[in-house]
Amino acid sequence: MRPQDQRQKFPRHSLIPRTLIFLTREDEILLLRGAPDKPLWANHYNGLGGHVEAGETLYAAALRELREESGIEPRHLNLRALIHVALPEPPGVLLAVFLGEAPAGTTPRPSPEGTPEWIKQTDVQTLPLVEDLFTLLPRLLQPGPLFYGHYTFTENGLQMRWDIPSP
Repeated sequence: MRPQDQRQKFPRHSLIPRTLIFLTREDEILLLRGAPDKPLWANHYNGLGGHVEAGETLYAAALRELREESGIEPRHLNLRALIHVALPEPPGVLLAVFLGEAPAGTTPRPSPEGTPEWIKQTDVQTLPLVEDLFTLLPRLLQPGPLFYGHYTFTENGLQMRWDIPSP
């Protein structure tokens, strides 16, 4: 389809693409402890990732964010989930969640975003995680097909819905 045929004459829902990346190494997972001066999720643990630059694929953006935030080159990186985050005001966010494996002996370096830390998977739930990770990480670490999520915000807080196709 030609670019001029992609335009609509009425408002459509728009999404900002972002990446979220988790690496494993044996029984550990790499999480980023947010810098104390970050305006969002300061001192909380999250995956690595961020915005997709113009002209970048989701995969290329994930690799770039890993390099920028940790200095790590993963062995492999697989798209595991797509999550539509419907924000109270448009645009929303389309979060591409990747899972990969780090080479043995990999030591991450800190960045202005925070400090990457290897955490034993059995200890993750005891940390001050970003809110959705308590539910997202167990799903992400289980083998299976690509899955889909939808996050909304209500007066009761963050609401998460999951669509997981049968293998």
